[in-house]
Amino acid sequence: MRIPQLRMEATYARLAISTTPARLDITQPPAELTIEQPPVEMNITSVPARLTIDQSRAWAAMNNKHVVELIRDGAADGRQAVLDVIARTAIQGDELMRIENGGNPLADQAAANSEGPPFEFNIALVPPPFSVKMDYEPGRLDIDWYTQPPRIDVRTHEPIIHYQRGAVRIDLAQRPSLHIDVVI
Repeated sequence: MRIPQLRMEATYARLAISTTPARLDITQPPAELTIEQPPVEMNITSVPARLTIDQSRAWAAMNNKHVVELIRDGAADGRQAVLDVIARTAIQGDELMRIENGGNPLADQAAANSEGPPFEFNIALVPPPFSVKMDYEPGRLDIDWYTQPPRIDVRTHEPIIHYQRGAVRIDLAQRPSLHIDVVI
């Protein structure tokens, strides 16, 4: 005897997935940068150094004097010589006036007037030491800087962003089916 059989044929469902990828484009325009540096101002002030050398005493010691000094010294020497003669004459006149006191004033005065003053002999350095006078005033240098900060101007730009959305699409590629047959 034959038993009927059931024969089943099934077809499974199949899905189809298709994707469109997302797309992102970013463009960054460069920033605009302007830098300006004002020039530095510099002021220099200076006072020059000063050296003063006075060698008039050294020249005077070597008898190389200025004309005005020679005239002044000659006048002073002449005045002193006149005063010395007046003093000696007054003293000798007083001695002669008192001749009765004894002694021999005429012979003494003749001997004193006939002799000159003793010569002075001395070793001297010409010019004498420390006769040149020096004076020094140092100079001065002042430097002033006037700096100015740089001027910086920055203009930024926003980035340019383009975004395209992606998609996922799911379709039914094959429908499921079930077919049943009875076979005898």
